[in-house]
Amino acid sequence: MNAIKPLPNLTIGQMLQAHAHDSADHIALRQKEHGIWKPITWQEYYLRCCYFALGLQEIGITAGSHIGILSENRWEWVTSQLGANILRAISVGVYPTSPAEEVSYVLEHGDVEVVVCEDQEQTDKILENWDQLPKVRKIIVMEHKGFRSYPADKVILFDNLLAKGEELAQTELAELEAGLAKQTLDDIGLMVYTSGSTGRPKGAMLSYKNMRAEGAAVIHAFKADNTHKYLSYLPLCHVAEQLLSVYGAIYGAYQVNFGESIRTVQQDVREVAPDFFLGVPRIWEKLQSAIHIKMVEAGGIRYALYQKFLQWCEPFAIKPHSKRTFGEKLIFQIAYWLYFRALQNYVGLRKAHVVMSGAAPVAPFILNFFRTIGLPFIEVYGQTETTGMVTSQTLEDIRLGTVGPAVFNAEIKADEQTGELLIKSDLIFSGYYKNEETTKQTIVDGWLHTGDVVRIEDGHVRIVDRLKDIMITAGGKNLSPTEIENTMKASPYIKECIVIGEKRKFVSALIQIDPETVGQWAETKNIGYTNYKNLVENPAVRELIEEEIAKGNATMASVANIRKFHMLTKELDHDDGEVTATMKIKRQSITSKYETEIEAMYA
Repeated sequence: MNAIKPLPNLTIGQMLQAHAHDSADHIALRQKEHGIWKPITWQEYYLRCCYFALGLQEIGITAGSHIGILSENRWEWVTSQLGANILRAISVGVYPTSPAEEVSYVLEHGDVEVVVCEDQEQTDKILENWDQLPKVRKIIVMEHKGFRSYPADKVILFDNLLAKGEELAQTELAELEAGLAKQTLDDIGLMVYTSGSTGRPKGAMLSYKNMRAEGAAVIHAFKADNTHKYLSYLPLCHVAEQLLSVYGAIYGAYQVNFGESIRTVQQDVREVAPDFFLGVPRIWEKLQSAIHIKMVEAGGIRYALYQKFLQWCEPFAIKPHSKRTFGEKLIFQIAYWLYFRALQNYVGLRKAHVVMSGAAPVAPFILNFFRTIGLPFIEVYGQTETTGMVTSQTLEDIRLGTVGPAVFNAEIKADEQTGELLIKSDLIFSGYYKNEETTKQTIVDGWLHTGDVVRIEDGHVRIVDRLKDIMITAGGKNLSPTEIENTMKASPYIKECIVIGEKRKFVSALIQIDPETVGQWAETKNIGYTNYKNLVENPAVRELIEEEIAKGNATMASVANIRKFHMLTKELDHDDGEVTATMKIKRQSITSKYETEIEAMYA
């Protein structure tokens, strides 16, 4: 099948309409239900969005209204988003893992009038704080379970709204499409709330021009077209998933698949066999740990030989296949058929032509590991404020420790004084909702100030750290906590590391162990334990972590060495305000919470 030509001058809704006309019977989406993948064609996708738009219109939603979406990834999520967009309303995504208080903040700040909820759990979050949400007039719930217990004046079924829209389409579809034709690239279509790692989330407004530019960047960088498949599983309220499930998918007309649940992702990946795949660093760390455990359990000569093949293949892991020597190709082929092919199948990515890590810095050893076992692994970089990806490594020229050069439609430079990365592009967002002052501080003379300190080496961007996170020790030395933390997280036994060092005489850290790998290690040593806290407090486990930190320290300058550490007796949790919904560390919150333990290390 020939790739569908890009539609560079159309909004997302107009692009969808064009695909419904030109590729009506081609599969746009698939939803897995009760183990069966159910297809949705481009024409069905578009019509469902139109029906949803007309249903919204029937309950009083108009152009410019704000629609909240609170759900895991499924076809109804993107239908709600694009249906609202076809009506010229604005979508506002909310993390389904967020507690009721955070949900209420986003809905209230975002002036949301209607909320689309997945199920009873999400609906209850809205009803719990209903009196604090005077602008919300209706909840649209996707799943039927528990529906009868809700007040009819507040809650309606998604299916019923869609059916009403289909009925109205008989007489009102033409008028709806006439309105869609008036939509411009400068119109706002989506608000993405930042993760809030340093305070309250901010609502970043994204225009259709931003989305079109990001779609073009995706297609150009990954050569994606309408023969390809993708699995959507990261939260759709995050810009990283939007760029692949929505902008890139509609711009490139490739197929998007939705599994049954976030809990079935590994099985879903194997069944879909996606052509490209995006994971945040924590996902890649968990996969690497799972592989480590799997191979340790294999034991004996099998594990020893596996370690040898990793050692032999690692030196040329980032080298393109075409540039490898005959000997390198031979040793890799042996490793591939003995070990690596099975591991690629285990993670479900053997057929992928590019797999990506993004949304936060990934430790170089993680990238190198997956490259070593033969996955076409790259790192991408972007922000909510850049509508997603703005730099990307290329498979032909990977430089470890960098996030690659800028995408083809972005201009970058480093501030001469601070080293802060500055970006100019159609990718740059339209501003923060109801926060003009911060917008003016963020976009200056057309350049986005990212807040990230970088070094640009031959066009490739090396992220040093967040400008606000750079630490200055009592001795006046500048340190990057992220660099130190990633070095420590190279250990399979360390899940999180939070570095302390600002105005201190030496560097210390809070350490969270990985319960799976440490638990497996404890079993091999016949060390019994009852729970996470009990495992952490075992002296042998502390000795293990001391050894791992010593290994990390040996690779860094002495001023960056961790001299003391405290092991956390509980896992960091979103509900406790220690990490964001995307598992980014809330450094200020954690250091405040563990102030006593930190001060004890310097006593």
